[in-house]
Order: sequence, then C-alpha cells, then structure tokens
Amino acid sequence: MRRIDDIIADFELLDDWEDRYRYVIELGRELPPLDDADLNEATKVPGCVSQVWLTSRADGGSPPRITFSGQSDAHIVRGLVAIALSFYSGRTAPEILEQDAEALFERLGLRENLTPQRSNGLRSMVARIRNDARAALETA
Repeated sequence: MRRIDDIIADFELLDDWEDRYRYVIELGRELPPLDDADLNEATKVPGCVSQVWLTSRADGGSPPRITFSGQSDAHIVRGLVAIALSFYSGRTAPEILEQDAEALFERLGLRENLTPQRSNGLRSMVARIRNDARAALETA
C-alpha cells in the first residue's frame, strides 16, 4: 500500500480530473483482495451505494495499533478505499480519532469532484474506521 504522503504528492502532480480518476482506479487495483470469508454483512460498510467491506485488526498494544484492509466492487470506490486505508491503517487508535479525513479529502479535491453518493460512501467508510478505533480502545 502506498503511503498517504506519496498519494498527496502524486495528486499534486496531476492537473486534470480524468488523470486523477485514473490514478484513483490504479490505487484500487493495488489493494490486495480480502479473503472470501471477510466479504460478509459484519464487514460491509452501510451507507455506500457500491459494496464496500472493511476489516480491522488491533495489535493488542496500549494504545492499540490498527491495521485495516478493504475492498469494493466498484473501481473508483476501491481506489477511495485505498486512500482511506493509506491515511488510517497502521496508526494507533487515538491517532485515528485525531486525524481529519475531511481536510485530506478537501486537499485532494475529492469533495468537489465526487458524486454525492460517493462522498456519502467515503464518509461512511471514515465513520466505520473511527468506530473500529473506538472499539479497540474500549477493549484495550
């Protein structure tokens, strides 16, 4: 998975949104697929028009560090999953809760260049990630 700083730098190099959409799709293609067992109702993210699944695994540390994996059945959405995971995966639960995903999406220009349905789905993914971080803190 690419680092979020690299993704931000790449976005800044791309001038038009067709190129950026192609890049988002490319990021999605780089995501490793989830195991079939992880494609279930418990991991499915509600509020997304496309199907999106997210898994999280906390390392048991104090505070817990969480690794996320994800997948979608739509090319652009899969790329959005890749961006969200690059931003959040591998951070501690408190770091995840402190991160401002909306500022990142604004910086990348995603908010004004996505359909309302995709924007809602992106917010649903972030809400799920933040909920998983809260849950990991509660069980730590």
